[in-house]
Amino acid sequence: MSTTSSQTIGAIKSYHHQAQHLVNNYLLADPFIPYTSVLTGIFLCKVVYDLCHFISNSHSKTYIILTKIQRIEWNNRGISTVHAIFISALSLYFVFWSDLFSDRWHNDLVVFRSSRLSSLGLGLSIGYFLADLGMIFWKYPSLGGLEYIVHHSLSGVAVAYSLFSGEGQLYTYMVLISEITTPEINLRWYLDTAGMKKSMAYVVNGVFIFLVWLVARILLFIYMFYHVYLHYNQLRSVS
Repeated sequence: MSTTSSQTIGAIKSYHHQAQHLVNNYLLADPFIPYTSVLTGIFLCKVVYDLCHFISNSHSKTYIILTKIQRIEWNNRGISTVHAIFISALSLYFVFWSDLFSDRWHNDLVVFRSSRLSSLGLGLSIGYFLADLGMIFWKYPSLGGLEYIVHHSLSGVAVAYSLFSGEGQLYTYMVLISEITTPEINLRWYLDTAGMKKSMAYVVNGVFIFLVWLVARILLFIYMFYHVYLHYNQLRSVS
């Protein structure tokens, strides 16, 4: 019994070591991050989609009575909500708390700074944009029209440029903070679909959308332009 237990523990440690080796030398290795992170982002979108379907089908009375296309949009909005929470939290960290882009701790140009984590985050975000574009094309125009295609394409290209060139990652993350408005917009759709458009939750969420939109889409961009003004000479160095 003791021998079997020791063998099991040894096998677990061996698998853990192999997994750690795979992550450190491939998934998080600098040359591979731009590619593995994008593929991982696409894979995680599929995982979240399936989880949304499973959880909603088991616990939501509204989900059960929806049409097929409404269920697809329900799950797809679940993906965008998870992505928005993740990328906006990561963006807030890099812009306001991380030392990576701080002028106090670095003498090199801020526009050329990046790290494994910052590149990984951008790659995962690109994976989301690609997955969502695929969903839009698959069910076009049920999940979004031409404006969604243009928005996702431009966003994906801009983030991809920052990821693969390593340039302007700070400002890319500043823009991505605006994704913080997405969960509230999706919640409005969920409440409307559930027949709760006249509920207090719908009203409170509407007020919250206005406040978050004001901060993340207007005041934040004023701050970004001010930051660009202060670092204009550095920005001219970008190829």
